Amino acid sequence: MKIESVIARQSVDDLEGAIPFYERLTGRKAERFEFAGVHLASVGTFLLFCGPDEAVSRIAAVTATLTVADLPSAVEEAVAAGATLVMPPQPTPNGHRAVLRHPHGGVYEYVGP
Repeated sequence: MKIESVIARQSVDDLEGAIPFYERLTGRKAERFEFAGVHLASVGTFLLFCGPDEAVSRIAAVTATLTVADLPSAVEEAVAAGATLVMPPQPTPNGHRAVLRHPHGGVYEYVGP
């Protein structure tokens, strides 16, 4: 398995107010979308999000998003190495995702085609 990129997650109180800072920091334009009742913006290597506390807490519980070229293989390899499958691979608006807890406690979202 090769992790292609790591996306840092950041909860914000005001998504539209936060976006200009991250656009300037990364030199990238924000891509806005919604998922599970949360408003999100992907800006370079950052994923900003805000929304109702209950929905945000589910998103914030994940340490980071890891992009991989082959999601099923990455999940299989991580589990074989000691990770626990929290959520099996499933489709999303941007591809597919799975959530795994690494042996040392971190919870990560894996995304891929």
